[in-house]
Amino acid sequence: MAQVRAFAAASPTSAAGQTESGGPGPEIDTVPPSVHAERDAETAELFAELAAAPDGRSRAAALERIVLLYLDLCGSMASRYDGRGIEHDDLVQVARLALVKAIDRYVPGQGPSFAAFAVPTISGELKRHFRDRGWMVRPPRRLQEMRVQVQSCRNRLEQEVGHSPTDAEVAHELGVTRAAVKEVVAASSSFHPTSLDASTTDDESGSVAYLLGDDDESLAQVEDRVCLTAALSCLDADERQLLALRYVDELTQREIGLRLGMSQMQVSRALRRLVAHLRVALADDPTTGRRRLGQAS
Repeated sequence: MAQVRAFAAASPTSAAGQTESGGPGPEIDTVPPSVHAERDAETAELFAELAAAPDGRSRAAALERIVLLYLDLCGSMASRYDGRGIEHDDLVQVARLALVKAIDRYVPGQGPSFAAFAVPTISGELKRHFRDRGWMVRPPRRLQEMRVQVQSCRNRLEQEVGHSPTDAEVAHELGVTRAAVKEVVAASSSFHPTSLDASTTDDESGSVAYLLGDDDESLAQVEDRVCLTAALSCLDADERQLLALRYVDELTQREIGLRLGMSQMQVSRALRRLVAHLRVALADDPTTGRRRLGQAS
């Protein structure tokens, strides 16, 4: 059985000789009734042979013939889901493995035919694959299911009204709120999110990553700067100049003294007095408990 599963997943040709990379086989609904009857009869014979197989080799041969007989059905059903974000070849493999599951579960004589039993099994596996494997970021299941309804409704309305329908029109048609449709549209981007390396311009000079925000350390200092500005406004011009030379220009006390005509001791005392004054002013400000200037001294 494992050999048959591997064959179903990797077989390069169908019963009609069509390559896996080619287009899907004919839809089962478009096949002439005589072909259906012939395949159903051959399938019944193969299942009878499968039930009477004397050993594992004979059983595997019968299973392989059944798989080959319905590979075109797998390609046909996989093609119905093309263009939805998953590669066609991946869908074909999912459909073929579902075909093997259908063969395992089928009881001859129950239902009109094996094809009628296999179709919902394959369709269910394809839908499950989209639900479980198709989403890069998985939203709630209700949004996944509603996404299909919204997309189908939008395509139908586009043909009927002759223009791209609005969210309100889609919501009215489905009997849901506009907010629900907007939520589905937003969640749809989770199926295949835009790559951070994707270009934002035609000349590919920039990528989406360059548009992302980043932590700005200077924002943490905004509150301190506002409070410090208010405290500095209480000082006269000479005092503000002294502080600027020390903490902005980062001059030594000796260099400041030479520039202002003061001794190093006078500069040191003046700075201590100003820093103490500002420390008290900031401590009295109810909007902040920080003492950065005091710590810097």
